[in-house]
Parts: sequence; C-alpha cells; structure tokens
Amino acid sequence: CIDLNTGKEIWKKVSHKGNPRGGTNPGNGYASETPVTDGERIYVYFGMIGVFCYDMDGNLLWQKDLGSYKTRNSWGTGSSPVLHEGVLYIQVDNEENSFVIALDGATGEEKWKVARDEKTTYSSPYIWRNKVRTELVLNGKTARSYDPATGELLWELKIGGAETIPSPFGDKERLYIGCPGGMTGGGPFFAVRAGASGDITPAEGELTSEGVVWADSSAMIGNATPALADGYIYMLSSRNGELSCYRAATGEKLYQEKAGPLSSAYVSPWVYNNKVYLTDERGVTQVVRAGASFEVLGQNKLDDKFWAPVAVARDAYIFKGEKKLYCLKEL
Repeated sequence: CIDLNTGKEIWKKVSHKGNPRGGTNPGNGYASETPVTDGERIYVYFGMIGVFCYDMDGNLLWQKDLGSYKTRNSWGTGSSPVLHEGVLYIQVDNEENSFVIALDGATGEEKWKVARDEKTTYSSPYIWRNKVRTELVLNGKTARSYDPATGELLWELKIGGAETIPSPFGDKERLYIGCPGGMTGGGPFFAVRAGASGDITPAEGELTSEGVVWADSSAMIGNATPALADGYIYMLSSRNGELSCYRAATGEKLYQEKAGPLSSAYVSPWVYNNKVYLTDERGVTQVVRAGASFEVLGQNKLDDKFWAPVAVARDAYIFKGEKKLYCLKEL
C-alpha cells in the first residue's frame, strides 16, 4: 500500500512464495491481475496461488485456494477480479478446468461456481448494468453472460478469434466484445443488444441476429480493451499503432489511422477532457483528439516497459512499469 501523494510505502504483505503451476510469461511477473477494493477491503487475486482479502491496514481477513492448473504455454494468468454488491467474481480459465466463481466478499465463502468450456483467457469479467438488467459478462471463444446472483446463463455468442485478451465493455443499450485474430489483429467485434437471451450467434454468412445489433468481422481489435466515451469507441491495434474509431450506436467506422510511432500495445486507451490517450509497451503515449475526426495532438514518453492498464486516482494517473510505479499529476 503506497501513499498517493508521496509514494511512501504504508504497508507491505507477502501473499505467496515460489512459482505456481500455471507459470508466467518471461516478460511478466506473478502479479498480473489488478486488485479491487470497496473502500473497506482490498481483494487480490494471484492466479494459481489464490485469492487474498485484506483490510485497509494490511491485515489478512481471509484467503482462498481456487486450485492450480496449467495455462497456455505456461504464460500464467491475467484475469482481474470484479466486485459487485459485496460479491467477488473471478474468471479462472486455463487448459484443464475452467470456471467462473462468485465469492462472498466479507468471508470468502463460495456463493456459486459454474464450469466453462474455455481454455486459457486473459480478459477480465465485466458487470454490465444495462437498461434491462445487470449481467456478468465473460469473454472467450464463446462470450457468455451470467446472472450475477445465481450464475444462470443468460446468453452466449460464438466469437472465435485467436487471442482472448480484451475485456467486454458497454453502455445502457449495448455490450461491446471481441477477440483479436492473432498477432496481426483483424478479429471479430460485436455489439450485443441489452436484454438478449439464448444463443445469439449470427447464422452462417450473417453479421447480426436478434441479439447482435452490429458486427465487424475484421476489426483491428488488439490486446488492449477499447475505450468508450460520448458515443464513440476507440480501438487500438496490437502491433502497428493503428487507431480505429466507431460510432457505438451503429458500428459505422469513422476512421482507421496510424496514431504515431507506437509499438506493441497492451495498455487500454483512456479518454479525458476530449482527448484519447494511447500508450504502448515502450512507454510512448500518443494523444489524439476525441471525436469523429482524427488528429494527433502530442506525445509523451516514460522510460520503462508497460503492459498494465493505467489507473486513474483522483487527480493523478498511476502507471505500473516493469521497473517502477509512476504517479503523474499536475502540480
């Protein structure tokens, strides 16, 4: 736990030692998942090591072992937990025994658990509060929506693609979800209608269905989860720094442009004050004007390697680099 204003360490806990069976990517560590908090407790998921719950003073309240399973190429895990109405949801997809589990946030007790027909994924669960109901949506070769209270399957959509890395996101009307088609991108991307039910996979040769509003079969969706702001979707490709902008309501592609000298991108774009920020793994951040027209406004650079999303904390940005943790704010 670090003081946001000074960077001073407040407390530190060692949750595990040794190497879990799931392994880790050579360019990454064993703490890929982002912690989540409700202001009273901090929940940390270390993949095959387990789940840990602390109070705000760093005292361990409970921990739970969810099992240890092989992951694709021994690259480890990367799905962050999500918290909703006192319940912690964790997507445990692997090569042996995939499932989604709901845990009581106060005690760690299992509320429900549902098996999943998926292999290793790296996207995180998403709580979709739409105009019809609240859903728990998980990405995969088949995207699935669950009732957060019971784990009942609400709808499913066969997506395909090659890499299940970006997470779902949405608004009151639609959910947006897709998977990269491989290292070069070009994967499918869908907009799902609020209130969808059953198997909403479009028929062969079709892009839409009763539950799918619009789709792009070769979108340049990459590792990074796209950003949604003011009715626009901003999608960053994995390798060549291309930014695509869609009109969220209709799927109209407004532009697809080279955003600048960006390399491999894992950091999700974010939007603030009518600007879109795009950070690659080398620490180069391109600033692009938000809206229907493409315009590069500037560039910044941090000397480190970045894979994790940027955290927004009050008046500051927190960047998690390979070497250091960075806090950027206006003084």
